[in-house]
Amino acid sequence: MKNIKFNSLFTVLISISLFLSSCSTDFIESKQEFSSVGVEIYQDEILATQYLDYLYYSSMPVKDQNLASYSLTAAEAGNGELFTKATDEVAGEVDINKAWAQISATNAHAIKSIGAKLTSSSSANNVWTRIRYSNLYLDNVDKYTGLKEDFKNQIKGQLYFWRAWNYFELVRLYGGVPLILTAQDPNIDDKNNEVPRSSSSETIDQIVSDLDMAQTLLTNGRPYTAAQAGRITAQAAAALKGRVLLTWASPLFNRNDDVERWQRAYAANLAAYNACLAAGKGLNPNWKTMWFQDNNMESIFAYGFNNDATGGQQAKNNATERKSRPRDLGADGTNSPTKAIVDAFPMSDGTPYNVNGDPNQFYKNRDPRFYLTFSYNGAIWPYKENPNYKNWTYYWKTNASGTLKSTETTANATGIYLRKFTNDNTSELAGFRYVGADQMEIRFAEVVLNLAESAIGINSLSEGKGYIKAIRARAGITNGDGDYGLANVSTRDQHFAAVINERKVEFAYENKRFHDLRRWLLFNDDFGMCTRLNQTPIEGSRRQGYYTIAKSNVTTDYVGATDPFKGASAPVINRDATTYPPGITTYSGYVDYLYQNHFSVIVRDNVDPTTFSFKWYNEYYFFGIYQDLLDTAPYLQQTTGWGGTFDPLK
Repeated sequence: MKNIKFNSLFTVLISISLFLSSCSTDFIESKQEFSSVGVEIYQDEILATQYLDYLYYSSMPVKDQNLASYSLTAAEAGNGELFTKATDEVAGEVDINKAWAQISATNAHAIKSIGAKLTSSSSANNVWTRIRYSNLYLDNVDKYTGLKEDFKNQIKGQLYFWRAWNYFELVRLYGGVPLILTAQDPNIDDKNNEVPRSSSSETIDQIVSDLDMAQTLLTNGRPYTAAQAGRITAQAAAALKGRVLLTWASPLFNRNDDVERWQRAYAANLAAYNACLAAGKGLNPNWKTMWFQDNNMESIFAYGFNNDATGGQQAKNNATERKSRPRDLGADGTNSPTKAIVDAFPMSDGTPYNVNGDPNQFYKNRDPRFYLTFSYNGAIWPYKENPNYKNWTYYWKTNASGTLKSTETTANATGIYLRKFTNDNTSELAGFRYVGADQMEIRFAEVVLNLAESAIGINSLSEGKGYIKAIRARAGITNGDGDYGLANVSTRDQHFAAVINERKVEFAYENKRFHDLRRWLLFNDDFGMCTRLNQTPIEGSRRQGYYTIAKSNVTTDYVGATDPFKGASAPVINRDATTYPPGITTYSGYVDYLYQNHFSVIVRDNVDPTTFSFKWYNEYYFFGIYQDLLDTAPYLQQTTGWGGTFDPLK
């Protein structure tokens, strides 16, 4: 689907105000107070659509974000990169990966994604105001005439989806939360507003109910026009339901491995899978370019961006490519994949990469997704103005003491660049800034792997493996063992490990990793899950990268003031030569020659701060409510482990 491009809140509000200049001049003011809206909003299709547009805009990542690490829920906790940096995908010390003297609701690790208490003057965009925005319309729309039933179904279906979406973001971080299903009077003194936390099971059931309602309404609602492509569909609601119930079946909530939860997840994900197929969705055969194709067959629900270069409110650019490309091209170069993620990608036949093998061969014969996810020293990484651009990112010693100098003015942190989401046809002009590529928040590959994991949960192991194999076959992995590298996977736990590993590769830098690690209790081995599933705990680790060091020959490091490989008069050899040594006929062969004779790849352990070691507290599997909110809403029960008695496992 062509993902709908909401130019900005500015244009939405301008168009609303123009309409209301002859209808109800206080609409915007009253909407910002969340107290009421003009009744026209329930009677006019244009106004109803613009009301909904505001909710889309508020629920999506803001403009100019690096979506390889950004999460709106993390941003509402105070740092948009919080969750990604609390994984093995990128480095960086944040509030939930460092040591604290104690767990406390007064510390910054009591993250604020749960939002703030709604006051009578609040117009802030947070999870509760978004839920209120849905409730307000759902409460009132059926009281008025003017909207045709099929259009009303279409609008209501989307609102039920967004309410479920926001509640799911809360429940997977905190467990059960207050279920507010009608728009409360925004009066801080109204005791009726003091709603305690519902249990996690009640919250999950309400989310599922909302998504079932969304599917029914959207199925029976007015079909979208071509211009509306990108809005929430019944298939998106089904896919989200599958994600929700998979989370409920996972060890985070399902500590006793209740098979009924797995069965429920399986049924939901199978239904989502079939609904998507029936709607023409599937695995896009072109993994490389699907990121840049609106309405591509893999996109189930995507965030829309535009390439507006004006810099005003109407511009909503995707900054991921600018954050990925090297600084020497005028970009930022701050997306720095870690060695842990590079190591996770299997070989071209699907068998695991040998992390103890020759590091100079790390790029050889890997899963085809490896070359579309990373750009390494010597890789060709095209852009519009230079279709043959070579990403040289190595170091050489400038003196006998071993002082290192880089080929780049400011090299990235790990020696590996993130190539995923970058387009060979993007222009270097303005530093790759004005990119309108959409972000697929739910794509069909997730539906497939959610179904695979659910099938494994109910012990349908061959079925689960079959779905993983489908993902690998689409990627281009060769089938040397008849099982796409999975021939040795036989037990239930080995199948679970296979799907977790596949998600780590397929969804790298798509903001899935943090929640997958939490779902499976994999930050440490305190619950035995790392041992069971042969996973490496992140706690106690340091995120690492690579140094690629220049050598004069196989045995001797190069030492000199100038780049040993740059230009026809290079001191050692020209990295961009067009005439190759005897027996070499291709550029890829020449890169191999350089690695064999003139490069030495070593592990780089200075990516994290010198004194840093990843620290995880099990209390983060269910976050506590920060003290400032508890002080203003004492009726909320604090989570166990944070000084309270609320049990998120119930």
